[in-house]
Amino acid sequence: MQAFLKGTSVSTKPPPKDRVAATAGSSGENKKAKPVPWVEKYRPKCVDEVAFQEEVVAVLKKSLEGADLPNLLFYGPPGTGKTSTILAAARELFGPELFRLRVLELNASDERGIQVVREKVKNFAQLTVSGSRSDGKPCPPFKIVILDEADSMTSAAQAALRRTMEKESKTTRFCLICNYVSRIIEPLTSRCSKFRFKPLSDKIQQQRLLDIADKEHVKISNEGIAYLVKVSEGDLRKAITFLQSATRLTGGKEITEKVITDIAGVIPAETIDGLFAACQSGSFDKLEGVVKNLIDEGHAATQLVNQLHDVVVENDNLSDKQKSIITEKLAEVDKCLADGADEHLQLISLCATVMQQLTQNC
Repeated sequence: MQAFLKGTSVSTKPPPKDRVAATAGSSGENKKAKPVPWVEKYRPKCVDEVAFQEEVVAVLKKSLEGADLPNLLFYGPPGTGKTSTILAAARELFGPELFRLRVLELNASDERGIQVVREKVKNFAQLTVSGSRSDGKPCPPFKIVILDEADSMTSAAQAALRRTMEKESKTTRFCLICNYVSRIIEPLTSRCSKFRFKPLSDKIQQQRLLDIADKEHVKISNEGIAYLVKVSEGDLRKAITFLQSATRLTGGKEITEKVITDIAGVIPAETIDGLFAACQSGSFDKLEGVVKNLIDEGHAATQLVNQLHDVVVENDNLSDKQKSIITEKLAEVDKCLADGADEHLQLISLCATVMQQLTQNC
């Protein structure tokens, strides 16, 4: 038996030095700078780089100077810097070495049911922390649990979290991030300091986009940047993604409004005008043809509803009563589309209402 085992024993001799050297050399040659999405490349590295959220930055700066950090609840529209802010603060608090050990980040892609809260989060929260940073800076005696997109957690999981937040308050701070604060249960919101992240102003977005365009040597006019900001609707992440996509598409040429329109999936103004003209004509056959062309070109019905709303509200030729009837129909169509209704039928129904109101003036 022993002879059999000896015969099959695995050799533990180290490989020859020349082979190790060859392997190291080849891996060094292949190691190049990996292409990173611009959203990650230009994510704020420190709290000072966070744009337009003065109240949150002021609170986090105090905690960086030595004050205690409360449990936090960040809410607001997407792309306003909620996740970036807490990650930047955690990096400054703990430094690059301790960051991985002291921060637990869970988002909607992770399993976050009641079992995970009871086991993974609770076990992490119960760990005591000690030690100092290698660079000699003071290190706070707590860990941070970041629950991104907390509004997608079940009520049971949120309820299981509240006792953990109280019991482990000496060693752990929680940061809940969500788009809709109304979906977080009341016992959790009362235990956190709430901060609303405002949609970024056009000026701030333009500054950031021009800065990125300058660093990446992108040719884009001020009008192009302004249109990019308008299309992104206060979402800086979306604006940066569109800018990178447009740069890849143009291949070094100047980025125009048409390129941004194609990438963002925005329906061109001429198409909207054509739809209105068909509604004003009073011909249902003409209207049906325009709607069919719109869908055949691949435009999303939800995008048309959003753009049509702005056009109707800003239209001076319509009375307030006509505007209210059309916007009420827009709301109905939006709800039906969200429930999975047929796009063609909903757009026909919407345009018929618009035609009815426009032809009243004639």
